[in-house]
Order: sequence, then structure tokens, then C-alpha cells
Amino acid sequence: MLREVKVENGIVRGLPAADPRITSFKGIPFAAPPVGENRWRAPQPASDWEGVLKAYEFAPISLQVRQELDDNNIYTREWAVEPDIAMSEDCLYLNVWTPAKHSDEKLPVYVWYFGGGLQVGHPSEMEFDGERIARRGIVVVTINYRLNVFGFLCHPDITAEAPEAPANFGNLDQQFATRWVKRNISAFGGDPDNITIGGQSAGGASVMSQLTSPQNEGLCKQAIVQSGVFRHAYPGTFMPMVRMQLSEAEKKGEAFFDYLGVSSLKEARELDAVYLRDKAVAYNSFWGTVVDQKFSVGDPFELFMQNKRLKVPVMLGHTSTEFINTPNVNSMEELKQMAQDVFGSGAQLFLELCEAEANSLELSKKKAAISSIEYAIRIMAKANEDTGANTPLYYYNFDADIPGWDNPGTFHSVDLWFFFETLAKCWRPFTGKHYDLARHMCNYWANFIRNGDPNGPDSTGQHMPTWEPYTSEAPYGMLFADQAVCVRKQPSSVMKLAVDQYFLNKASSK
Repeated sequence: MLREVKVENGIVRGLPAADPRITSFKGIPFAAPPVGENRWRAPQPASDWEGVLKAYEFAPISLQVRQELDDNNIYTREWAVEPDIAMSEDCLYLNVWTPAKHSDEKLPVYVWYFGGGLQVGHPSEMEFDGERIARRGIVVVTINYRLNVFGFLCHPDITAEAPEAPANFGNLDQQFATRWVKRNISAFGGDPDNITIGGQSAGGASVMSQLTSPQNEGLCKQAIVQSGVFRHAYPGTFMPMVRMQLSEAEKKGEAFFDYLGVSSLKEARELDAVYLRDKAVAYNSFWGTVVDQKFSVGDPFELFMQNKRLKVPVMLGHTSTEFINTPNVNSMEELKQMAQDVFGSGAQLFLELCEAEANSLELSKKKAAISSIEYAIRIMAKANEDTGANTPLYYYNFDADIPGWDNPGTFHSVDLWFFFETLAKCWRPFTGKHYDLARHMCNYWANFIRNGDPNGPDSTGQHMPTWEPYTSEAPYGMLFADQAVCVRKQPSSVMKLAVDQYFLNKASSK
């Protein structure tokens, strides 16, 4: 087993995982600490070290609001089980799980970006244990990156100092780490020419950002976007769809410096990191990716639609009850007006599909409900063909029965337990069918990471249900419920109307 390897900065020693056929390396620095002069600066190369780095424990996580255990909050109840976890501004580290016995095995590689709205989260969350995927012959890498004000603050002084990298430091950390993997993963038995990047929620959105950055040619061979791309068919929803421009974000940064009582970038960099974190939390603002015309040149969804992206196979999907978009109206009259505004000549058909003639607003809204993620994916899939890209797309819907006293449904992020196959770490009373489903999902993910196609045999030797790529003629996807099955049926009539109308509106606006 590869217990000790040499990377570009020195020798690293790992430990046997729970399965001793897997070696885990935790807390490997991939960049210099982003502190002092490196605060709000693109990641810089890590320094060499003497002797052997004992990569036995996860590094401190990015500075963020400290989560408190709260049984009334499903997310802290599910994930934030270590409220005293170590945090530090010095956070640019990654973790590797490898099944390789020798460094020349050229195994496929999976690089994982965690979610958390770019504000919270970390790779050492227990559901992100890479051992089970690694048991399928995959080298798994989970990376940390800067969050919130540390990762995404903009300011004119920052731009003036480094116009080539003025913003999006958290995304640049992801990019820098993935490039580190490309240079070093062969030491762990991985293939630098077969890297899949993947993430969920903000991690999935980050994958979209990386796929559509003009800086990333050749970064990866496949990509997995889980619950990370959104579009709303109906207006008046809470999630912003427009990515902020750098000039606007700089003004926001100037206002925050005024709030801090500092007059220069130098003064802001001298502030204590925990103090800065706490002031940012009190300021109560969202810090995220901006269009800087360097790393980000626009909205990733629109860039994907225009085929301005890496031409690689993509797996993408969602859970069945997350981000459901319904008309934000309070009367039948408002519903009819919204139908006219959104669907134009298709308004009457929309109302008929919603059974509006029954004069029941709640029934109509229920009939109109569609997944914002499914809507985005179906639009992207059509554009994939219309632009002639025709790269393989694999769509899934996670609709498993989730047990527990809270009766949570398939809430946002619950699928993390399944494709990492880490159900045994969860408090929920999962049973045999859940473990079977997790095994299948982990198999599909590993197959896709291996060769851009999720299909292949189960570990039992039996062939798993065939997962067909999504096309206009066959707009099908894999349904992960009590078992995995590819659903060969057309989208709902309302969904189909909404997708068709999207392209009609696009065409008429030209």
C-alpha cells in the first residue's frame, strides 16, 4: 500500500483507513497560508518542508460562523455535529484517499468541492469520507477553500494591486488545488489525465464556475453537478439569478471597509482574522462569485447555454423536493396575469394544465410546481444539442424514502450520504434498501468518474439498470428511489411548456 509518497513540496505519510487496503492522507498543504499579505490574494505556492509530513488529521476548516447544535435545525442536526471544530484563516489543505499499491497505477481521480452557500462548510464533514468511493478503484481528493468575506470580498485596492486576479479567491483556491492534483496525483497512483471535478449545492455551482472559466482548458475530463444549477420559471422567487459585476462588488467592499473603520487594504489585512469573521457575520451580507472578466466572464448557466465551456461529459441532478418553484401569486387573477407575462400565447394552455378552471388557487399552484433544478437541466440539455456540442449529459432525480422522527422528505443535501456511501455515519435509522441504493449510487458515480459513463456491473456481478444519456428524443433520467431505475417518460406537460417557452422568449428577445 502507498503509505508514503513524494509530492512537489516534500514527503507525505498517510495512515490506513478503516479498510487497510485504502490509505488516507489528511491535511496536505496545496498553497501558502492565505494570511497577512496573502489575505484577499490569489493562492500562492506552498513552501517546501523538511522531513516527513505526517498527514494524519484534517487541517482546520475555513473561518466561518460557528454552528451550534440545534435539534430544530435540520442542517445543524444532520451535519454540524462537532461545534468546537478547529477553524483558521490558514486553511488551504486537501485530503486524499487512495487504493493504489504503487504510484504507476494511473487510477481515475475525483476532486470534490463541498457546498454551503460559499459561506460555510468544510471537507472534513463526516459524510465526505472518501473511503467507499476509493474502494472502487478511485483516488478521491477533497479540498478546502476560502469562504465568505475571506474568499469573496472585492475592493478597488485589491483590483489595483492584482488586476490579473482581483476577485473570487475561493474559486481560485478550488482551481489551484485541482491544478496541484494534476501535478502531484500520480504519486498517489492517480491519473492526472483522468480527473473528474464534482460538488453539491454551492460546490456544484462551483463546478459550473470552473467549467465555464476561460482559464481552465484541460482542467478535467468529466464533471458532476449536484443540486448546483438553478433557473426559475416563475418570477418573484428568493434566489438571485444575476451574478454581481466586479465594479458593483467593489462598492460593496468599500462600504464594508467603512463599517470596519479601516481606510486601506493594508489596515484591513492587519485586522485579527476572528475579529474580521465576527464583524462580517454581524454585517450580514452574502459574499459570492462575481464577474471579474478574469476567472468568471459571466453567468455559468448562460455560458453553458452558449457552449462556452469545457466540452466534457456531465452528470447532474437534484433531490425531488428541493427548490420547488411555484407561482408567487395570491389570487386567480394574479395567476392569470402571471401566466400571460411568462407564457404569452401559451398562457391559456398553462392555465388548462393547472386546472385553473376549477377556480382553486392552491390546486393550480400545486399543478404548476416544478423543480428549479430540473428546469435548468432540461434547458441546458436542449442547448447542448442546439449548439452542436452534444457532450454526454446524465440526469438523475433522488427520491428515496428518508427515515427519521422529523419526516424530512428528500431535503437539500440528503443525497450526500448515499453516493459517498457513508450512511453508517448518519443518525438516521437507514435499513437494507437504503444501503442497497447507496451501493448502486456509489457504483454509478465511480463508473462515471472512471470513464464518463455511469453504467456497469454492481459489485455483486449483476448489471445495474442502464442509465441512458439525456437527449431531446429521450429526455430520460435515473430515478433513485427504493431502487435505481431509468425512467423512460417525458417531462410533465407544465415542465415541457416552461422549457419551450424559455426558448421562445429567448428567440423573441434577439
